[in-house]
Formats: sequence, structure tokens, C-alpha cells
Amino acid sequence: MKRVLSFLGALALASPAFGQDPVKVDPAHHKVEFENGQVRVLRVTFGPGEKTPTHEHPAGVAVFLTDGKNRVSPEGRPVDETPRKAGGVVLVQPGKHTVENLGASKVEIMLVELKGTPASSAALKQDSVKVDPKHYKVEAENDRVRVLRIKYGPGEKSVMHDHPASVVVILTDGTMKFTEANPKPGAPARPPDAKAGQAGWADAETHLPENVGGTPMEAVLIELK
Repeated sequence: MKRVLSFLGALALASPAFGQDPVKVDPAHHKVEFENGQVRVLRVTFGPGEKTPTHEHPAGVAVFLTDGKNRVSPEGRPVDETPRKAGGVVLVQPGKHTVENLGASKVEIMLVELKGTPASSAALKQDSVKVDPKHYKVEAENDRVRVLRIKYGPGEKSVMHDHPASVVVILTDGTMKFTEANPKPGAPARPPDAKAGQAGWADAETHLPENVGGTPMEAVLIELK
């Protein structure tokens, strides 16, 4: 199928050109989950009381995998100590900052860094939010991305709809079946089982998802514009 979720390893592609790349200056807390020409996805983890050196990120989206409270100290902007809940989403502004875990437990975040500049894309003919508002809701949006929260109960099925190229972050374990409008012969099949905390890349496609597992399924989808 056309969709490929890269749950394993990082692709050997160019990284964002920053003098204070967090992967280089703070590898203890920032690990590359995967990378391609449009995004770099980092798994960020902070133990209780841990603090980063100053580092830099481009514009992006942070998806919290755990509850937590961090002190984020950006250059030129106010300090942010907003408590976050697992599954929460934050649109990240480009710039330099330090981060300190103020809580008593580990904080884990999936950070989607955006490359380049916004690119114009064709309007979705079968926008998931319009044709299936029960399962797809807009969580956040700006000129670079539209972030959707996806929720399926056990046995629930969508209708055929479109997505542009996206990054998906899985929040709960589950088993999903995808029926494609235009399956590509010979393309690798998507693994049906997804695990909480995984992230992967999805090419633009038209499909019909169905939760074929026995538990609710929740994910965050970062659609690129």
C-alpha cells in the first residue's frame, strides 16, 4: 500500500542546518526517530530535574507522550511552565531555548521538526474533518501544518477520505485496517498493529480506516501543507 509508516530507524538524510542542533549538542535527551526531505522527527526524553543546554529547533509540532511540567526558556520570549498532559499538542516556534523537567517523573515528547518553507498543496477533495467529523477533529493549525486528533472506538469504521503527506504519532495500542482507493501493486503492506509511542511517515493517499481491534484507538496526525 502507498502509506509507509517508518517505525524503525532513522533515514540517513540531511538534518536541519542549525549551529546548535539538539541531536549534536544534547544527544542524551534528543534522538532521531526518523527523517526524510520534509521532516525530522525527534524523540525527546527528560528525567526528573534534568536540563538541556541551549539548542535550536525550526518550526514544528510537539506531541506529549507523557504528563509533565517543563520550564521552557526561549531566547527573546517569556518562560513557559505550562503543565502538559499525555496526548497534548503544542505548535513550536523556531528559535533557541533550554528545557528543564520540573516534575518527579520522566517526560517524553515526539517532536516533528519541519524543513524548508510552506508549499502550496491541492485542496482535499474528501477532507477527513468534513466527511468524518466523528473520528477526525482539528487540534491545531498554522501556515505549515494542520494537526488532527483521531479517535476510533472498537469496530468503528470511517468513510473514504484524503490526507496529504503526514506524520502520525500513535497514542494507544491498537489494530487498524486500511482500505486504499488506489492501491499500488507491489507496495509494502502497512503493519496492522500499532503501539503507543510510535511515530511514522505517511504519503498522501485516499483510504478508508477501520478499527478491527477490541480497544479504542487514538493518534495525532500532523498533515503537512
